[in-house]
Amino acid sequence: MKLCVLVVVLISFSTAHAENRSKWTGKNKALKDATYLVYSGEPGDRGPPTKSDKKLAIAIKGEAAKEIFDGLGGPDADVSCSLQDGERLRSRGEVWCSYTPKEGYICSLGFNLKTGEPHAGASC
Repeated sequence: MKLCVLVVVLISFSTAHAENRSKWTGKNKALKDATYLVYSGEPGDRGPPTKSDKKLAIAIKGEAAKEIFDGLGGPDADVSCSLQDGERLRSRGEVWCSYTPKEGYICSLGFNLKTGEPHAGASC
């Protein structure tokens, strides 16, 4: 339950604070381009979930990711995860978003399912 509340709050916060081209309605929007994975280990070294180690990684792409990216505000991070020209990264806590001309906007976030605490959803 705690996890669901955190995800809804994060998405609602990002939606409410991002610049929006359409009229704000206060209603949740469908995530049309998102994936998730339940795993154990760390984002860069994932394995099957175990009884004692279960984490959730969520990846969001497209317009929803752009809204979250914009909601995080600037400045862009001074790090790079790829060699692509035009790459931009932003983060707050365990929410990371990137933009590349080739792949567009992608955001990742995660939670430790055993504790409900935020956890990195991806690594470079």
